[in-house]
Amino acid sequence: MLERKDVLSIPYLKKATFTGSYEGLRFRFSLIKKELLEESGEGKGKEINCLELTAWEGPYGFDATPEEEKLRMETEFSEEGIGQGIAWLNKLWEQEPERWAAAKNNWQKKY
Repeated sequence: MLERKDVLSIPYLKKATFTGSYEGLRFRFSLIKKELLEESGEGKGKEINCLELTAWEGPYGFDATPEEEKLRMETEFSEEGIGQGIAWLNKLWEQEPERWAAAKNNWQKKY
């Protein structure tokens, strides 16, 4: 199971994307900026930081995997958000451990 110590710090994530894997479950943590869209018009143009998590079957990397095979989740860019992302990844793995375990050695995929 993934733990908080397995993911790099907030200062690192502000500057770079973090990728990793756990037993065939590949993942990516990245900072994305989202524009605030308020109905009143106030705050329009302001941006907030969000944390985007992407998960996909190994063994291939992010760029070599088709978009339709990636799962995504967004959360707040904070320690709490990182914890939510780790919990989401662990839940994905727990729901289908055979899928992820088989994926880590599946070099036969052709993209």
